Amino acid sequence: MSWSFASEKHKHAKVNHVSVEIINPSDDEFINETEVKNFFEERHDVLVNNELKNIDINSLEKALNSNPAVENAEISYDVNGDLKISVKQRRPLVRIITSSGESYYIDSLSKLMPLSFRATGRVLVANGAIYESYARRYQYSVDQISQNPLFKEISVLDDIYDISKHIYADSLLCDLVHQIYVTPEKEFVLTPVVGEQSILLGKNEDLDVKLNKLKLFYSEGLNKTNSWNKYSTINLKFKNLVVCTKK
Repeated sequence: MSWSFASEKHKHAKVNHVSVEIINPSDDEFINETEVKNFFEERHDVLVNNELKNIDINSLEKALNSNPAVENAEISYDVNGDLKISVKQRRPLVRIITSSGESYYIDSLSKLMPLSFRATGRVLVANGAIYESYARRYQYSVDQISQNPLFKEISVLDDIYDISKHIYADSLLCDLVHQIYVTPEKEFVLTPVVGEQSILLGKNEDLDVKLNKLKLFYSEGLNKTNSWNKYSTINLKFKNLVVCTKK
């Protein structure tokens, strides 16, 4: 009897306060507390002073999770009438610029993500012979694309994602490389932050071997000889060799 009474009383409790927590804040802020609250206001969801029984928590969570900047959102409340909204924002990994000039991100979970008017992710940029529009691919993750024989045959998004992950997994490479260029032959050229070399990566294969050669060449070669502007190309496509072309 006492539990029924408590439950009934809880249902009629009113929301006194709404708090928003961004659980993975960053300098690239794609969503913030104000925007979350505005999101519900724009939908005319009345939260404060509304009884908990009138608030469909599942519906609110589903709506917030549909926001392109949100990776996951959860809503909870307590007996004091405090409603808590916890939001995990998406993390862009690489920015895609297609041959037609369209731009979007691939995020850390391999999903396509539209650009935001709020922030520009300071991430790798991939451009060149990329013909896949956001509208044609957004419903698929890059992992799904890589597992589909038809998509994999024509797509370069899975290769770009794979190369980006390898670069971000290494602090030296992360500081060294800022752009991935795709050639019409579906080969990949990296552009360094320092120097004017084109780093010819070739096909997306043996990445660990190629990138380790690049790290060794930069740390043991260019760094020690101060030859950052001596070469126009650094070719990693040959086994056990780094072939350079002088300017």
